[in-house]
Amino acid sequence: MISTVTTTTVSILTAPAIAESLALIAILILFALLVQKEVATASTDSRLQELSRLLNFSIVPLSLAFIVIVVYKVAEVLN
Repeated sequence: MISTVTTTTVSILTAPAIAESLALIAILILFALLVQKEVATASTDSRLQELSRLLNFSIVPLSLAFIVIVVYKVAEVLN
C-alpha cells in the first residue's frame, strides 16, 4: 500500500518537471533551427537554399508547439 502511494506521489510530482523540460528542449531546438534557416537563406549556394526550404518541415510543427506552450503559460499565470 505504501509503495503504491509513494510511486503515485513521485510520478505526480515529476510529471510537470518532465513536461517543462521537454518544452524547454523544444524551444531550444526551434531556436537552433531558425538560426540555421537564416544562415542557409543568406547563402547563395543551392544546397543551402534547399536546406532552408527543408527546415520548414521541422520549424512549422515546433512553432505550433511553441504557441501552445506560450498560451498554456499565459493561462497558468492568469489563474
